[in-house]
Parts: sequence; C-alpha cells; structure tokens
Amino acid sequence: MSRSHTDVTDQVENPACPVSEVLDRVAGKWAIGILVAAARGPVRFSELERAIDGISRRMLTLNLRKLEREGLLTRTVYPTVPPKVEYACTEMALELYETLLSLVDWATRHSGDIARAHAVYDTAHTVAPAP
Repeated sequence: MSRSHTDVTDQVENPACPVSEVLDRVAGKWAIGILVAAARGPVRFSELERAIDGISRRMLTLNLRKLEREGLLTRTVYPTVPPKVEYACTEMALELYETLLSLVDWATRHSGDIARAHAVYDTAHTVAPAP
C-alpha cells in the first residue's frame, strides 16, 4: 500500500510518519543542494544554476516552486528591467540546514564503518561459483 493510501490509524500510531512525510518533500535529488546553496544568503536563479552541478533549468524551477510552497524558500521579485529575482531560506529552512550539517557530519564519521559493513555482508552472502 502506498504512503498516500495508508490508514489514518496507522499514521497516528507510527511516530516516524511525520518524518517520512517531511523527507518525501525535502529530500529529493535537488532540494538539499538548493537549500545548501540558499543558506548562505539571498541567491539568484543563475547563481543556483551554477552552484548545483547537473541540474537543468526546468528541474531548478520546479524545485524552487516546491520549496517555496513548502515554506522553505522565499522568492523576492524586484521591479527592475530586467526583473531581478532572489531566493532566500526561511528560518525553518535554516533550522533544517543545521540538521543537514549534523547528518553530513554523521555520514563523514561513519562512511568507513558503512563501507566495512558492506564488505563483511557481501563476503558472507556471496555464493561460491559451482565447480
């Protein structure tokens, strides 16, 4: 059963549900990179495009709209010719950014442990070739 079709009782009894819901919204392929780039201060579209390797203009636009809708970015349009548009993190996004830094720290500290666990698991579960 998909997350969008789970029973309400299951959601109330599962304390991880709010975490899953939030992660579904902000942990996309590009969203974290956008938030990290915008956390340094107001940033223009073209600056984001240069800062996030491999993102297309369309994906950047879609993700900016999504993050604005989620309340994580503000979009300010200045009445100039040509129009100047800046994106900035909200307080909520800056709090999330701090949490992301903690996650990056954890991943950095444990990446060797995870690699060793993979090697141990793969060795234990490798089927020997038939003679």
